[in-house]
Amino acid sequence: MQKTRFDQPGHPPATITEFEGVRSLHLGTSWVQGAMRLSKPDAIELEYVQMMMMWMLFLQQPRHIAQLGLGSAALTKFCHGRFPGARVSVAELNPNVIAVCQAMFGLPPNDDRLNVRQMDALDFVHDPANRGAIDVLQVDLYDEEARGPVLDSPEFYQACSDCLTEHGIMTANVFGEFDNYERNLQHMELAFDAVVWLPEVHDANIVAIAFKTAPVLDFSVLYERAAAIRKTFNLPARKWVDGLKEWMLDQG
Repeated sequence: MQKTRFDQPGHPPATITEFEGVRSLHLGTSWVQGAMRLSKPDAIELEYVQMMMMWMLFLQQPRHIAQLGLGSAALTKFCHGRFPGARVSVAELNPNVIAVCQAMFGLPPNDDRLNVRQMDALDFVHDPANRGAIDVLQVDLYDEEARGPVLDSPEFYQACSDCLTEHGIMTANVFGEFDNYERNLQHMELAFDAVVWLPEVHDANIVAIAFKTAPVLDFSVLYERAAAIRKTFNLPARKWVDGLKEWMLDQG
């Protein structure tokens, strides 16, 4: 077991552990904030992080992908590397997280398509320059205690919706105490045309997908797209479609 710290004052320290070929990111606690398999540094290791990519079932060629909360940079690296026609913007409040991702998780430097900024996610979604400009918004906002999303108000989710293009999609990880789930669902439904939750995966992570404009769900088409995603990107997209189907059946 190896440990490394990045601890610029004023923010939670970013710490590293390694076990059985997987490097994990922590914010000074035992909670895992992200992970990378050393033999596959550009793959997405954690299942719930893979699920954050389920927007791929509906959008094949996004032009602008934004992320709130860098984590271990798995989503950032994947989107930057696998969608060469897209700009990737990231808002991360903690400079220690940015530093550790650059040093230990293979986050590439900013370029004409990648812009990782140290800033508050709330400032990002309220920036007039982002209004109606983002095709995909990935939200994974946790502090070192990981009790629930740092931002989850109706106003926050409305600002997220306002950033999206007409057919834009938000995916969000909702983790923590039980009452977080119902509250976040209600607040998302106020701001989006349609919201779907996938079944819980490891460590109580639940991923929601929220649509600016509700799609028509044709499951035969979605399963075809899932097969193509599996073949091209090696992501378990069929399970995402199964989860969407399960949600629809549960809703009656």
